[in-house]
Amino acid sequence: MDDDPAAVDDYIAAFPPNVQARLEAVRAAIREAVPEASEGISYGIPTFSVNGRYLVYLAGWKRHISLYPIPDGSAALEEELAPYRAGKGTLQFPIGKPVPEGLVSRVVGALLERRRGQAGTVA
Repeated sequence: MDDDPAAVDDYIAAFPPNVQARLEAVRAAIREAVPEASEGISYGIPTFSVNGRYLVYLAGWKRHISLYPIPDGSAALEEELAPYRAGKGTLQFPIGKPVPEGLVSRVVGALLERRRGQAGTVA
C-alpha cells in the first residue's frame, strides 16, 4: 500500500465537486473513528490501515460512494445499514443524499473492534 495521503487527495480530486464532497465526508468520518489510521491507495482506491493491515476501503463512483468491508453487527446496526447495503460486504451512499457520517464512524469503529478482537457491538 502507498502510505501517501496525497495519493488519496489526488484520487478524490479526479472526481466532480459533488462526488469530492461526499468522498471527503466519508473520509472525515473514517478519520474521526480511527484517527491513527494511515491512508494510501490499494487496488486503485483509498485504503485506511491500522498497524500495516487494511481496515476499510473507500471508492467513488458516478452515482454513489462505496465503503467496504462491512462488519457483522448487532440487529440495530444491521437495521441501520439495510438501506445502504449493496451486497454482503459493501455499503453504497447515493450522490445527492447526505452521507450518514455517524453511521460510517460506527461501521469503521466496529471493524476496528473486530480487528482488535474485542467483544461487544457498536450500536
